[in-house]
Amino acid sequence: MEHQIVDNTSQTTPDAGSVTDVEMLSDAQLAQFQREGFLVVRGLGSPEICRRMRDVAQRDLEAVTGSVEYEIDTGYPGAPESFALPGGRTIRRLLAAHSRDMIFTDWMSQPSVVEPLRQLLGPRLVMPLAHHNCVMTKQPRFSSETGWHQDIRYWSFARPELVSLWLALGSECEQNGCLSVVPGSHQLELGPERLDERLFLRDDLQENQELLERRIPVILEPGDALIFHCRMLHAASRNRTDAVKLSVVFTFRPEDNPPIPNTRSASLPEMLLPPSVKPAGE
Repeated sequence: MEHQIVDNTSQTTPDAGSVTDVEMLSDAQLAQFQREGFLVVRGLGSPEICRRMRDVAQRDLEAVTGSVEYEIDTGYPGAPESFALPGGRTIRRLLAAHSRDMIFTDWMSQPSVVEPLRQLLGPRLVMPLAHHNCVMTKQPRFSSETGWHQDIRYWSFARPELVSLWLALGSECEQNGCLSVVPGSHQLELGPERLDERLFLRDDLQENQELLERRIPVILEPGDALIFHCRMLHAASRNRTDAVKLSVVFTFRPEDNPPIPNTRSASLPEMLLPPSVKPAGE
């Protein structure tokens, strides 16, 4: 499919609120993001938004609706080795979340979401549909471990200037496989010798082990959001609880940072987010 940008500027929800209702990122938060490569914003998704997203996810998990990625597709530690084995049909991701229900577009179009992202990326925001754009699941017993990686290793854009927005639909902790991050790793230049053949950080190297000593888990409650840089090292362990963990993740870029033609990053259309609703002169 030819790459194109779909204008979503007319699709804001009537009850999205005005910019006067938006809690903008503080100078301290902006400085933290520049320094550490990530930021947690509490309560970015309301209880009603989270409930509606969970309902969609549970509906589509039960019906196996739309495109999905199974745990077995990853080959990660903990994933079943065959569809015929117990847990072989365990779903890891519900792909194309944007097209599953308008609740996802409604939420990401709200000024409370768009304006803080605009502070980080600039006035014109685009959401690639080729990356993330999914509901991440970690299910009991058969969830896998995702090794340490930088998302930009798998993406192709003019510049490594993208951020991802991860919304927790339930509580996320170390026991159920929350994301862990290495603060400041978005500023590192990691040579190919420090990565394995799948572009994960090698854990057998002393310099990598020292780096990972800085890792921290990102503990989230329902509605909390993690915003992280595309170069930040992150990983996730298995879900060792009895409940499914659900999260929604989308990625955003400045309009002047397009995908490189003829790459996976340019394989799907993109969404242009609504323009700023700030009053004139601000």
